[in-house]
Amino acid sequence: MGPLVVYDIISANTNLLLAFIVGIGFGFVLESSGFSSSRTLAGMFYGYDTTVLKVFFTAAIVAMLGLLFFSLFGWIDLNLIYINPTFLWSAIVGGAIMGIGFILGGFCPGTAVCAFSIGKLDALMFIGGLIVGILIFTEGFPLWKGLFYAENMGTPTMDKFFGIPQGLFALLMILVAFGMFYVGDWAEKKFPRDEY
Repeated sequence: MGPLVVYDIISANTNLLLAFIVGIGFGFVLESSGFSSSRTLAGMFYGYDTTVLKVFFTAAIVAMLGLLFFSLFGWIDLNLIYINPTFLWSAIVGGAIMGIGFILGGFCPGTAVCAFSIGKLDALMFIGGLIVGILIFTEGFPLWKGLFYAENMGTPTMDKFFGIPQGLFALLMILVAFGMFYVGDWAEKKFPRDEY
């Protein structure tokens, strides 16, 4: 629960318990939303099932508004939240590699673990490939270290990057989410999946 521990609102041990409960809840939501099915996940790329888009946009909006309101009430200090540094070129290349793997395998790392936890063997193969990829990346890191650290942008948040207030950015993201929900519904009607 991050900065809440700093303010002694919750203890470190309670933090671990809450993280465990939140993790189980997250896995339950993934499974309930159909994220353990590679067909549901691949459907996002083909347009016949936009569940992934809707769930992720909903999660992003809820988390964003939760953090903003926690900050407003003084329950959390947004400056204490760790943000990974942005290395532009490695993010683009890594995103492309993950996207290709997502399309070919039908899973991302988190959904693969979700699917494996309910006994899906195709997810086990994907996790095996993921481990091989990690080994290749770590053992060969000196070869692509320059690319990995290229174009260091620091830790900008989107509101600071665009130079707008946090509240305005939140409103724009909500509008974008509703727009994407509309596009998702349109795509599902335009590209229905043939049932056999």
